[in-house]
Amino acid sequence: MTVIDELRAEVAAHPSNAWATAAGWQPLVVGSPESRVLIISQAPGRKAQETGIPWNDASGVRLRSWLGMSDAEFYDPANLAIVPMDFYYPGKAASGDQPPRRGFAEQWHPRILPALTEVRLTILIGAHAQRLYLGPRRGRTLTDTVRAASDYLPFYPIVHPSPLTQGWRMRNPWFEADTTPQLAALVRDALDRRST
Repeated sequence: MTVIDELRAEVAAHPSNAWATAAGWQPLVVGSPESRVLIISQAPGRKAQETGIPWNDASGVRLRSWLGMSDAEFYDPANLAIVPMDFYYPGKAASGDQPPRRGFAEQWHPRILPALTEVRLTILIGAHAQRLYLGPRRGRTLTDTVRAASDYLPFYPIVHPSPLTQGWRMRNPWFEADTTPQLAALVRDALDRRST
């Protein structure tokens, strides 16, 4: 077993996650010591949780297009680690899904992230990840933070690729015109094994 496998088993066995284990769900966290890019996002969606494949939905298709990655590249742990703010689907809300559970990332991320020793770029998807990892450095709003994404490198904050953010993307055309091409270039550079 790898370090990630051992930690995944520990997460699944923890009493706070007994409800998910009883449902037959596995914690959706992926990575290897070779991962060059890290995605920290909100929590798995229902389809991802039920299939055991992170970002296995329309949001994932859009995310891969923003990253400039093929499915094969995206799902290769030597390229990409996926460490959500909660490793389990949190349930449905009135609009979209419930937020990740409070304290989950604070409990488990410090156990997992040190194993990802080759990460060169960390993509922070959505306000929850940005709040934890950028803290008071982030902008007044999510829009302010995302607009200044390159100021936070090696962190790179972006909006969630969910259909629920379509209105935001329409109001902020600079994101897909300017930010996502920059993001794809940064991802490609991080994946280049010849870089130092």
